[in-house]
Amino acid sequence: MQVFTIAAAGVADASSRFAASAERTARDPLADLTGETVERIGAEVALKANVSVLKTADQMYGNLLDILA
Repeated sequence: MQVFTIAAAGVADASSRFAASAERTARDPLADLTGETVERIGAEVALKANVSVLKTADQMYGNLLDILA
């Protein structure tokens, strides 16, 4: 079950990174547009990776329950 906790924390972290980057860009759009774009892309990739981990873990636990049932 630790997988779910770790992946959920990763989703939360990626979401907050994306939101913080968007907020910085909204405050000063021309300050570091390239850096903030890279930050948001990195946060998006991290979010997708953690969601994939959650889906895979859910499938694995489901398969395990099917085997044990």
